[in-house]
Amino acid sequence: MKVKKFTAKDMPEAMVKIREELGNDAVILNSKRIETGGFLGLFTKKMIEVIAAIDPDIPHRQGTKHYKKEVKASSTVRNANSNKDGLVKEIADLKSMIKNMSNQSVTIQGSEEYPGFLNTINQHLLFQEVLEVYRLNILKKLLKRWYSENGDEQSEKVLWKWTEEIILDDLSDIAYGPFKYDKRYLNVVGPTGVGKTTTLAKIAAKSTLVHGKKVAFITTDTYRIAAIDQLKTYAKILNVPVEVAYSINDFKEAKERLKEYDFILVDSAGRNFRNPLYVEQLRQVIDFDDEMETHLVLSLTSKYKDMKKIIKQFQAVTLNKVIFTKADETESHGAMLNVHHEFNLGTSYITTGQNVPDDIIEASHSKLIEHVLRR
Repeated sequence: MKVKKFTAKDMPEAMVKIREELGNDAVILNSKRIETGGFLGLFTKKMIEVIAAIDPDIPHRQGTKHYKKEVKASSTVRNANSNKDGLVKEIADLKSMIKNMSNQSVTIQGSEEYPGFLNTINQHLLFQEVLEVYRLNILKKLLKRWYSENGDEQSEKVLWKWTEEIILDDLSDIAYGPFKYDKRYLNVVGPTGVGKTTTLAKIAAKSTLVHGKKVAFITTDTYRIAAIDQLKTYAKILNVPVEVAYSINDFKEAKERLKEYDFILVDSAGRNFRNPLYVEQLRQVIDFDDEMETHLVLSLTSKYKDMKKIIKQFQAVTLNKVIFTKADETESHGAMLNVHHEFNLGTSYITTGQNVPDDIIEASHSKLIEHVLRR
């Protein structure tokens, strides 16, 4: 196998050089954009580097001076069957080599080369920690549109618009948005430290002040006295009642006492999500019935692999949507796309600070995309 590297100003020029040097049977193994020349990074020229290969045992159809002689010599020493078998084997080997090189270029994070501003978009999605399989799918669709709609003539603004449209299309099959009040109970679950109680207070304030709902709280977080005190403080400010439930019977009795209220928010205990008994204990205290929606609270400051474990742990109960908190404390918001992509869960709210009731956003497809693609 003869392998050679060629440098040219564009692919057509590179193809001419390859044909002249190796003939028409040459196979392109890899190509990439490079910069050459210049001084201290200035006045460089953009070129294309192409790696091509040819098997010297296979006669060239053109591009060599001794083509006819080689064909004649080859025909005297090889029979048709052996030549065919050898050619098939070489083609199979080349395909395997190209496939391996392609796989290597994908597994090295961020090493893919994309034309024009698509490289900028790829790097942004990497920075946002969007899942590799989802990121590459977005870039694949962008490339298809790039070649069909003259991407090299489009502005960066247009390419970002294409990206928004691709992601929006991917998100369209899942419901996004706040609690719709078609049920009476919103149960908020999640690990400790993600801001469940503060988030509940923000939702309650919006429901009372904006939507005019008659609101009440039930808390099952009896493991932390401070959590009950915190919720009671919010309830006092909003002038709404709080019921404390230590067991499933307490919970049912609290529901009965609050039957005149339009909207009841349930604050569950924050525990170590790695403990498999946690979700089972929730069942022993909370009555998960048809009148209730359950939203899982996840902090965007968490590692995505931890988010995945949390979601899988809580899938023992029916999860309707996700609430993402602490969006103001991190620049990486790609987890919101990842959760949708891997678990088909929509988002109800995004919180952006500690202020009650201001720092909360009612989620939508466009709001999520805005957070992820914000530059």
